[in-house]
Amino acid sequence: MGLGPLSALIADEGISEIMVNHYNSIFIERQGKLLPTDIRFRSEEELLQVIERIVLPLGRRIDSAQPMVDARLPDGSRVNAVIAPLALRGACLTIRKFARKTIDFDDLTRLNAITDSAKAYLQEMVRIRKNILIVGGTGTGKTTLLNLLASEVPENQRIITIEDAAELKLRHVNLIALEARPANAEGRGQVTIRELLINALRMRPDRIVVGECRGAEALDMLQAMNTGHEGSLSTLHANSPREALQRLEVMVMLAGFELPLTAVRQQIASAIQVIVQIARLSDGRRVIKAISEVVGLESIAYQITPLFEWRDSQLCCTGMGSEWGQHNGH
Repeated sequence: MGLGPLSALIADEGISEIMVNHYNSIFIERQGKLLPTDIRFRSEEELLQVIERIVLPLGRRIDSAQPMVDARLPDGSRVNAVIAPLALRGACLTIRKFARKTIDFDDLTRLNAITDSAKAYLQEMVRIRKNILIVGGTGTGKTTLLNLLASEVPENQRIITIEDAAELKLRHVNLIALEARPANAEGRGQVTIRELLINALRMRPDRIVVGECRGAEALDMLQAMNTGHEGSLSTLHANSPREALQRLEVMVMLAGFELPLTAVRQQIASAIQVIVQIARLSDGRRVIKAISEVVGLESIAYQITPLFEWRDSQLCCTGMGSEWGQHNGH
């Protein structure tokens, strides 16, 4: 690719993220911790050349008229670049590297990120086709967990994945992967997640996996979950199960329909059954912080049952029984 000074960082498998704040300031993330590097570009021009080299083969462009771009390296790593005039100190570049090794449940157990009973519960929820929402902050590993859960889907079911920038890597025999497309230089050709989701419903999916729910597509996703596409999965930026449901409400409102709040909450409460919250600890470890079930509405408040919670540096059973599974708190 000719990524100049970044080539060594790209090749280092221990690095998960590369952050170029400025041509002479580059940080990396290693094992969940941010570290400065002594690697530099010679000039702003050299950094801009590298950014051009990444985006041009993908048919994207970056210039003063379009100073922000999302792209992907050939290995699947995700790239975001912003240049002047938006970036005040000069061009900046962020590369979220594509993990070569796929993480499995055994790895999570070994890292104390999940317990055996929580693992068994989640595997059962995928098997019996409950709709699962994975929530957490940026860089907490939502996509990794989404991959893991989607890998548990039986091979005789058809999965359609829909993403903004393709990151999921499912090894599934009956799989269609769709990726949204930004507008071209003339402002045409954009295909949104929402359009892909509406189209996916015509493709006879058993399960729909939306890489990340961010906007008006939330309404279409909830309707799909409510109309025979049980066992669908998605992720969302939120720091608690309740906050995730509130964010979904806001996204449904963004769809522009004048729906009463009660109707919105009924849609959400009947569509989302399990919420898995993940977080990054101060030592850089990513762990499952909570697993909860959404069991319905009482008056207009969500009824949420916490089955697993993070206590004393570990994920513990709360002792409350599951509405659907064999899980009974042991």
